[in-house]
Amino acid sequence: MTTPLVVLADLAAFALGPILAVGVIQRTRSVWAGRRGPPILQPWFDLQRLVRKTAVYGHTATAIFRVAPWVGLAAAIAGGVVVPILGVAPLLSFPLDFVWLAYAWGLGRAALMLGALDTGSAFEGMGAAREATFATLVEPALFLVFGALSLLTGQHALAGLLAVQPTSGGDVFVWGASVAALTVVVLIEGARLPADDPATHLELTMVHEVMVLDHSGPELAAIQATAALKLALGIGMLAALLNPWSGDQGAIGLALGCNLALSLGLAVAIGSMESLAARLATRDVPRYLLGAVIAGGVALLGTLWQGAA
Repeated sequence: MTTPLVVLADLAAFALGPILAVGVIQRTRSVWAGRRGPPILQPWFDLQRLVRKTAVYGHTATAIFRVAPWVGLAAAIAGGVVVPILGVAPLLSFPLDFVWLAYAWGLGRAALMLGALDTGSAFEGMGAAREATFATLVEPALFLVFGALSLLTGQHALAGLLAVQPTSGGDVFVWGASVAALTVVVLIEGARLPADDPATHLELTMVHEVMVLDHSGPELAAIQATAALKLALGIGMLAALLNPWSGDQGAIGLALGCNLALSLGLAVAIGSMESLAARLATRDVPRYLLGAVIAGGVALLGTLWQGAA
């Protein structure tokens, strides 16, 4: 049961989580580089700056180009309402709501790709093609993970799937494989290293950034907010999967505090990984994603093996 306290906490996490997630990652990268770096709230200042700017449009762009960023943001929000971002309960929960999450995010991805193609630029078309290639592997990995967790927990809503309490070696095996696969999915959806880099300007490796080169002003702010929100929601899902009190209505304080600490630790871990690891060559990214599909498949097979045993 969702209490008013949990609802308020979830709403605050929706508003502040994306800013803090990106800010902590940026600050962590600065620390590893030996620099002071921007303040943690710098993403918020960047969004404010973009909102005040006037958007510029190319001669070939149609209404699709202008609408796509807002469709992506709306899809990210609509899908995110079923995510227990703080490890207790989501804003909305219903059976098979993880299908809603996957397809809402898929709609946002499709809108962004159509916006890139609408510019008539072969360069942005290249980024859209890469995004489509990655999506064909990201979605199977996500559904394999959700299927495995559903069989493991016997639950059919996302909040229940993530409230895993491994009690045996088989449970730990399925849980570990699910964590590995979901980690890759979160990094891909958030456009982070090692598959993508939101700060890169090297045309041979750009994926997400190349699709938004022609966007500016409030629309670019919407795109950046979308990426930050999906990253924060993904981190929240990972934290809930790692949280031993996830979904425990009798220990809401412990669940909230643990999820916040785990989310902060995951953001620091992502920033550290991006500082210490090199970006994968584009030809190697499908293999990286295939590893997530294999991990999700192994988790699913592990649940079937447990059932047979």
